Amino acid sequence: MQAVTISLTQVDQVKQFVNLVGQFPFDVDVVSGRYTVNAKSMLGIYSLDLSKPIQVLIYSDDCEELKRELAELMS
Repeated sequence: MQAVTISLTQVDQVKQFVNLVGQFPFDVDVVSGRYTVNAKSMLGIYSLDLSKPIQVLIYSDDCEELKRELAELMS
């Protein structure tokens, strides 16, 4: 498992993030405070407090491509 921190401050960023993560076969979760949701669920992400950076948990050791794609959202 690997973790990165990103910021999703705009609606377009959330849509882009969900579409990007959905392209990968492994599980990805998003953590905000004590809440954890599936990163492939747009509704789940919108239920979080997006005014603060969120942590992305990637359940794969082979996720360098995803991390490169997420680089512009990393804080």
